[in-house]
Amino acid sequence: MSDLSGKNVAIIAGDYFEEPELVVPRDELRRAGATVKVYSADGEPIQATQGDVNPTQKVEVDGSYDDVEVDAIDALVVPGGSVNADHLRMDETAQRILRETDEAGKPLAIICHGPWLLISAGRAKGRRVTSWQSLADDLRNAGAEWVDEDVVVDGHLITSRKPDDLPAFVGAIESALVGAAV
Repeated sequence: MSDLSGKNVAIIAGDYFEEPELVVPRDELRRAGATVKVYSADGEPIQATQGDVNPTQKVEVDGSYDDVEVDAIDALVVPGGSVNADHLRMDETAQRILRETDEAGKPLAIICHGPWLLISAGRAKGRRVTSWQSLADDLRNAGAEWVDEDVVVDGHLITSRKPDDLPAFVGAIESALVGAAV
């Protein structure tokens, strides 16, 4: 793993996110030296799940979505979990954070059901993406090219399908943060 010292990563999530899709990138990027902060809608701890339905741990957060300053981050990570993703896509502040990150050309890493936020923020059209299989039609209907691959890198947009894809997903985030070709 590269040295990510000096890099700032924000993760936005709500209750019932898929635990490994937040915890693994957070912990791996921190181990590499990045400062990684987790944000929830209201700044309160968030409930993790395993397999989308089995509650696991509560995760402490560093603030609310309102505290995310896109100018101060180097990348944004959006984990999945269908309930989490459904809430994220309806949250105007989460949509704004995603749009601003995208407009700034900063790495935008989204996994599993997370691409629902990409659709709701109006950023799916013309993109090559992957996701949890059940979102394929949603993404195609929003104008994206959906493919079934472990990780898809389309410019600064990084997408993956599921927890099994986390090694490739985290590797692509790391490469984007160090400016290496992925």
